[in-house]
Amino acid sequence: MRKYSLFLLLLLSLNFSAQILSETQKLESLCRIWGFLKYYHPHVAKGNLNWDKQLFQKIDELDSINDIQALNNFYSDWIGSLGEVTPCKECSVKEDKVYFLKNFDLSWIDNRQIFTRDLSQELHYIENNRNLGDNHYFGKGGRKIYFRNERSYGSKFTSKTVSLLELFRYWNYVEYFFPYKYDTDQNWNDVLTEMIPKFLMIDRDESYHLALAELVAKTDDSHAYLSSKEILFHQYGNRRVPAEYSYAEGKLVVTKINATRFRDKSPLHVGDVIYDIEGKTIPQIVNSFGKYIPASNSWGKFNKAKSKLLFSNSDSITVKIEREGQNLEIKTKTYFAKDIIQEKMTPPKKWKFIDHEKKTGYVNMGIIEKEDLNEMYSSLQSAKSIIFDLRNYPKQTIEPLSYLLLPESSVYYQFTFPDTSYPGKFYSRKNSIGRKNPGYYKGNVIVLVDENTQSQAETTTMMFRQHPKSKIIGSNTSGANGDVIMFKIADLDTRFSGLGAYYPDGRETQRIGITPDILVKPTVEGLKNRKDEVLEKALEYIKTTD
Repeated sequence: MRKYSLFLLLLLSLNFSAQILSETQKLESLCRIWGFLKYYHPHVAKGNLNWDKQLFQKIDELDSINDIQALNNFYSDWIGSLGEVTPCKECSVKEDKVYFLKNFDLSWIDNRQIFTRDLSQELHYIENNRNLGDNHYFGKGGRKIYFRNERSYGSKFTSKTVSLLELFRYWNYVEYFFPYKYDTDQNWNDVLTEMIPKFLMIDRDESYHLALAELVAKTDDSHAYLSSKEILFHQYGNRRVPAEYSYAEGKLVVTKINATRFRDKSPLHVGDVIYDIEGKTIPQIVNSFGKYIPASNSWGKFNKAKSKLLFSNSDSITVKIEREGQNLEIKTKTYFAKDIIQEKMTPPKKWKFIDHEKKTGYVNMGIIEKEDLNEMYSSLQSAKSIIFDLRNYPKQTIEPLSYLLLPESSVYYQFTFPDTSYPGKFYSRKNSIGRKNPGYYKGNVIVLVDENTQSQAETTTMMFRQHPKSKIIGSNTSGANGDVIMFKIADLDTRFSGLGAYYPDGRETQRIGITPDILVKPTVEGLKNRKDEVLEKALEYIKTTD
């Protein structure tokens, strides 16, 4: 019986060793180990080796690796060549932190379908005796990290190895430093499996940038973007209809016609409702863009895409419209941006009373600045209600506003921060806002929000929510919160959220947004009649509080 067991064990071992690996499996394992060693191995993390060059060499050497045992020997030899990892006593010291571990996942190290027990032990040894202190490839500035010392290889497609390097860089950035990795639609492990074959098929600049854009979009983060002229031209076009519009109910309502340098008369009229562009509905067009648009949710995706809906590479486009009860099909010219004349708008007031009785104040949070706040409050503090319009991006006014409006300090958010001594782990901390203030504003605090309310605007909304008579009115906010990490990938500007942001009780705001107390969305009829239905609902609510 014992001989049979030994024979079976030997047979299984031989079967394991002889398993043939696909190119994707080999590159997937290389991406993981290269990224892990980059941030964990003391000699690599200190910048003692040319880590990009090492990757290029290993990609080439993988071609001669065919089975699992050879792959494990290959990695074991590589790790052995990097230098001795000395025991780290400090690595086992428990810190006084509340850890957030939803993102942390080194379980791949123990994947017995790819890695032997011996190699897993080598990798765990490095984890338990990892680099502490300064890291050559990232630093920490304030609450968030930043990437550094990464060589640029330009934004042009030059080789498959360089393309794979950029994929591996970005995938590992997200793997270890993106606070919402656990919350993406597609498991981040599966993203790597899917994207490797696509990066291997890249053969020109356009396909390179599109593959990168698709990769960035898989973060499902409205903070994320990829700045690429190739994508702008391919995806949207570089000409556009000289018209401005708003969106409601799956349609576009034309709100302004801009003049052009050629003085052409536009066939579009203010008030036209566009429901079809080149044979596609507005939602269909947004869905076709969606693969390359990183966004936290459907409304965030639309918000990013809507400004490009009347773009094209053609000199005209055909649209179907509703006008005065009739359905019409018209062809309208497109122009380069330099040929469209933008009228100078009269700057809106930073604050004002919006009724003759001076009972209701209004503050435009997108333009008011810190130095304006005392004067604003002096002007409006007699009002029974103040409406703070946050359908925009505020100018770092959250803290001084809290001192004026809130009765006391209160916990308004919980943040998660990257642990630089243990890449992949985050720790939590609750944040308070405001201070003891017997003279706080005692009227109604009304906050207007929509999909444009993002990041700092969402945090500011949560501050307002601490007021005892606050009311949030509008539609769900963007759902992208936490400071951003800005960096380059393939020499193209990009970014993603760098901190996690949650309600004080741990509930998520990312991807969900802040849900208003009173839900109001613009309607086609309201836009045609130039109504601000969210503001109107706020004024209706205020009447009920008199």
